[in-house]
Amino acid sequence: MMVEKTGRPAYLQIVDELRGQIRTGSLPAGAALPSIAQLGERFDVSASVVKAAISVLRTEGLVIGQQGKGVFVREVPTDTAPQPSDADSEILDQLSQMRQSLKELGDRLSHLETAVFQEPKRSR
Repeated sequence: MMVEKTGRPAYLQIVDELRGQIRTGSLPAGAALPSIAQLGERFDVSASVVKAAISVLRTEGLVIGQQGKGVFVREVPTDTAPQPSDADSEILDQLSQMRQSLKELGDRLSHLETAVFQEPKRSR
């Protein structure tokens, strides 16, 4: 499975996928997540993207890291697992929108620079 070019950041797509597997029991409590390298290969992303996804799952209380052993699904009933607050979700959505806007502005600037600097210079 590769992350899709939906405008939603890759790390959040990975969070959605892993969260779903945890909630459905495909990744049961106590199970180890695949390694960062395995997840990177599976989703076709860099280690830093995988680490960002795992960080979100940690913040949500779904996984716990054990030094030198890996990252494991927490033994917590799903109904008591902390959910991101509405404020957190809103902030993450705003950040995502800002990143997309910056990317679009960068693309527009690139097109403008190409148009301006590729024109032959005219003598006055």
